[in-house]
This record gives sequence, structure tokens and C-alpha cells, in this order.
Amino acid sequence: MSGPELITLGCRLNIAESEAMRGLAGDADDLVIVNSCAVTAEAVRETRKAIRRAHRARPDARIVVTGCAAQIEPESFAAMPEVSRVVGNTEKLNPGSFHFPVAGITDAADVRVSDIFAVRQTAPHMAAAFAEHARAFVEVQNGCDHRCTFCVIPYGRGNSRSLPAGIVIDRIQALVDAGHREVVLTGVDLTSYGPDLPGEPTLGRLVERILAHVPTLGRLRLSSLDSIEIDDRLFDLLTGEARLMPHVHLSLQAGDDMILKRMKRRHSRAQAVAMVERLKAKRPEIAIGADLIAGFPTEDEAMAANTRALIDDCDVVFGHIFPFSPRAGTPAARMPQLDREVIRARAKSLREAAEARRAAWLETQIGTIQRVLVERDGKTGHAENFARVRLSEAKSAGALANRILPVRVAARDHDTLIAEPA
Repeated sequence: MSGPELITLGCRLNIAESEAMRGLAGDADDLVIVNSCAVTAEAVRETRKAIRRAHRARPDARIVVTGCAAQIEPESFAAMPEVSRVVGNTEKLNPGSFHFPVAGITDAADVRVSDIFAVRQTAPHMAAAFAEHARAFVEVQNGCDHRCTFCVIPYGRGNSRSLPAGIVIDRIQALVDAGHREVVLTGVDLTSYGPDLPGEPTLGRLVERILAHVPTLGRLRLSSLDSIEIDDRLFDLLTGEARLMPHVHLSLQAGDDMILKRMKRRHSRAQAVAMVERLKAKRPEIAIGADLIAGFPTEDEAMAANTRALIDDCDVVFGHIFPFSPRAGTPAARMPQLDREVIRARAKSLREAAEARRAAWLETQIGTIQRVLVERDGKTGHAENFARVRLSEAKSAGALANRILPVRVAARDHDTLIAEPA
């Protein structure tokens, strides 16, 4: 093995930062970096499981834990005997965080975590290469100024801060020059990009500048958006710009107005549905994804039914379903909680509804021509609408890798479309 092993949990922003850390750590092949997630209590448990698995697989390697869970609960991870160092979300951008002296190591874990709310800028640490993927992820924003009642992420990421457009454009150009055909813009609250920068640019303005100044970029994709923050400029780009992919993932969380208020979300059910209707009326091929939480405190059967119905009302074909789990220190943790079995049942119901909607949508893709970015394996890829595609012809797979290829969809295999070059 050359260089550190990276174990990444959670969001696309974590994927981008893991690639940056791979470069910062250099050739430290005796190192495992666990980039943690804290979005739910289950995510924290999965982080602990990943640490223990890594130690069992490589008992002689040093394990560094970083990411949101490490930022929020540093001492609990430092207490794990498998962990050599705990590194905060600011410190993980420092190369020294991943280098260890030859001598003088003690049994106690080293904790390097500072106050995330003291951070005022997003460092331009974005990775210069993503060796395993045709797509590259570029962080343009970090942190969040909103305080949804269920969410601890602001305590892991700090307040919202944005990266200047010039730095973003230079990094994207470098990624394109390195052979990447698609770039995904990521952030904790991507649609809040810009107010902290001179001139208060918006996400739409950033997208315009990227497309204008990097004409060789084939495809640009956006990670999760807050529907209430999609302004007219961004709307026009999402519906009218061919190089901006027709795939919109929305942070909806619930489909009932009372639950949305108790979550302290800033949109209503009607506003979310109206935004999707507007998007699809202008660009019908747009595929909608959404984050939805099952079993939020005080949710009754009628409220749960409203969220379930939102999957059809917003034509959600990529549903990310999260069973609610209380996070210490959040207002939602102090609200009347539902029984865990009820939460699990409602999450299962939401997943089944989302899976049925996705299966029906994938069936409509059979017989169509799609443009697929073929991954480095030469066999799989994603269509512009983010449908996963597997090529039926593998004899020339090597020659197809990293190409944007027109294909004819012939069949569906569960969540994957089967296609052949058109």
C-alpha cells in the first residue's frame, strides 16, 4: 500500500476533504484516516465500528479520527484504545496532523481540536486529483448559519464561509487538465454560498463564472440544495444550462408543515412542491433527490403520511431516508420522542415508497439515449440525470474509461440501468 488508507463516512463534502487529506498525509502507508460523520447518532456508531474494523485489519497502523463526529465528541474518540490521534475539522487541513515522530509515542491519544466557531474562512485545500473516479468533488462552502432543531452539524463545521470564485475556478481548471470530465460542487449549506465574500456573490453567479471560465469542463453537478434558497439566477441555470446536470437533490426533511416548523426549516410543503413543479415544467428530464427524516418528535400518523406523499408529489427518485435519532444538545432531543420501533417502521415505509418511485422512473429510461460519464473501471457510470448505468459490452471497456458516451438503455437490473454504446 502506498500512502494512507482513507475511510470516509457521510456526505460528498467529506469525500472531497478525504482526497485533500490523502495528499496532505503524503506517503504515510502506516496510517489509517477515518473521516467521520455526525449527522445522526447512527452515523457516530458507524464511525466507531469503522475504527474497530480498521484496527482489527491493521493492528500496527496508527488511526487518526477526524471529521464532524471527532470535532463534536473529541474526548470520546480519544478514549478508544484503537485511536492514536483525534483531529478537528480545521486541523485536518494541516499536514502536521498526519505526521508522527519516530519516537516518543505514548499510549494516550493526541487530541488536536480547536473552536470551530472561531474559523472565519474556508481554506483552499481542495484536492488536485481523484485517482479512482472520473468525477471530482470541489468544496466551495463550509459551515452553516441555520439552526435546524435536529442538527448538530454547525457544531462540527462552524458558521457559513465561502471560497472565492477565482480559487474555485483555478482548482476546477486543474482538475479538468488532469482528465476529469465532471465536477461536483459541495458544501454543508451550498445554496448559502457567497454573503461572506466581497460583493456578496451567489451560488448562481459562481456557477455562471465556472462555466464561462472553464469552457473545457464537460459537466457540472451540484450537491444538496435548500429549495427555498434557489433564486431566479440559479433556477435559470438549472433549467437552461446544458452543462449543468439535470439532477437536483433537495434538503426537504419532511412533508408536513407542523413538523417543518418544529424542525425550524424555512420552507413550507407547498413551497417545496411548487419549486419542483417549476423545475420540471421548464426542464422535464430533471431527476429529483431528497433528504427525508422519519419519526421526528411529535410526528403522528397523519404527519408521517404527508411526508410519505411528498415522495410522489415531488417525484423523488433518489430518496435519502434517515430514521430520526436524537443528538445531545439539540432542541429536538428535548422534544417528546417516538418509540424506536415506530421510527424504524416509518423509515421502512418511506424507503419502500422511494424505492417504488425510483423503480418506476428507471423503467421509463429503457429505450432512451443517455449520455454517460464512464468511470475509471470502464464498465459503469452515471447518466446526466444521475441514474447509475452499467455497460453490457465489456470487451472494449478500457477504451471507454473516462469518456462521456452516448448509450442506449436496454434494461434495468434493480437500481442500475443496462446499456450499450449508441
